[in-house]
Amino acid sequence: MENSGGLPDIAKVDMKAPFRWLAGGWSDIWKAPGPCLIYGLLVALLSFAIAYALVESDAEFWALALTCGFVFVAPMLAMGLYEAGRQIEQGKKPTLGEMLYVRDAVRLDLAYFGLFLMLIYLLWGRIAQIVYGLSTYQLHRTVESFVDFALNTPAGHNMLVTGTVIGGVMAFFTYCGVVVAAPMLLDRHTGVFAAIVTSIRAVGDNFWPMVLWAVILAVLTLATAATGFLALAIVFPWLGLASWRAYRELVPGPLGVEDTQGLAKA
Repeated sequence: MENSGGLPDIAKVDMKAPFRWLAGGWSDIWKAPGPCLIYGLLVALLSFAIAYALVESDAEFWALALTCGFVFVAPMLAMGLYEAGRQIEQGKKPTLGEMLYVRDAVRLDLAYFGLFLMLIYLLWGRIAQIVYGLSTYQLHRTVESFVDFALNTPAGHNMLVTGTVIGGVMAFFTYCGVVVAAPMLLDRHTGVFAAIVTSIRAVGDNFWPMVLWAVILAVLTLATAATGFLALAIVFPWLGLASWRAYRELVPGPLGVEDTQGLAKA
């Protein structure tokens, strides 16, 4: 259904909804374990390789900054999982090939959306660099010296607190605009503007459940850093499939609705 403005209706959910989404996502993994876990493993290995290369190059600051910024690009990386969730909902079994090359995602709208997220990711990297530069006059060239600075000095503590606050604010506003928009763009072939507005409305109409969902996503994703991101092999497909479930509950309606309203094409 759509409201009078041409945007889809938003459902109301309770505080238990995020846990339903997690349970549903976990169940969905085991309906297609091979492709889902391989997809997660590929993301995990890529993340590990980037982090390892940065640490070995004594670019540990960038390893920290890009780790915290992972949440900005995760929605685009999860497109294959949204496709898997859509097929599982239809009673089909997705293949790895269909997840790696999502035909419905090869569209200009999604390219704009991906560019938007990439620009936010790069902006976060620049802001993190500025926060680091304002926190110390020294350049820490080794992992040990950077960790010692960050954990054992007042300036390092200020850097971590400031970076966390700024990054948290950026991440939350980005989350508001993409949590529903990313799977909606894949499913409904709607415009970027309509998808982002719908996502913001979904958060606004279900503020506290969506805040809880944001915390769950952030904590589980960032916790994988403790394993060198290898835990993403399971956590990423779990959260990706759960996010599809969240979208389907928040924006109810038949799959694959084509939005022909003028606002959606803006």
